Amino acid sequence: MFEHLRRSWQSLLDGSLPADERREVVAAMKDTLVHARVGVSAMRDGLVEVRARLDRERTELATCTRRKQLAQQIGDAETVAVAAKFELFHQERCTVLERKCGAQEAELALAEREVAEMTLELKYAASGARPPGAKHTGAFGAPSTDPTGTDAGSSSQPGAPKAPSSDRSSAAELDAELRLAELKRRMGK
Repeated sequence: MFEHLRRSWQSLLDGSLPADERREVVAAMKDTLVHARVGVSAMRDGLVEVRARLDRERTELATCTRRKQLAQQIGDAETVAVAAKFELFHQERCTVLERKCGAQEAELALAEREVAEMTLELKYAASGARPPGAKHTGAFGAPSTDPTGTDAGSSSQPGAPKAPSSDRSSAAELDAELRLAELKRRMGK
């Protein structure tokens, strides 16, 4: 299934898709993006849950440590032994939950980056513009050039959004550029 979407996306970039198929590809991209956003939302919820569990375990660990200290102060060896056993148990749980929390944070960051990339690709696909660096291929698969000799897929293409620079990569600016490119394309400029 993904290979079909990949070929469709490449055809979309090449400009070799008819308008009906282009709409289907864009619709499939939108659907995939919706599912990805739902997945990211579920990941955020899972991370909140793990953090809450970690807070509860830390509270239980503090309680066990306090009880052990109080039992040591009054000389109750049996209570000290039980409290030490539960202190170790909660310490291990805290360690595992801390690692789990870190892994989920990293996974969430990765998923958020992927959703941002998918959103950008969808905006390019919906506007009909090629992303910077995408090569336009002619009828025989050879890169085509415009009369000036520059690559047709370069970001100097009229109406194409500029590639975000490293210091200007905010999503708002990119969104504004994509909207401007779409407006220019519609107006024929």
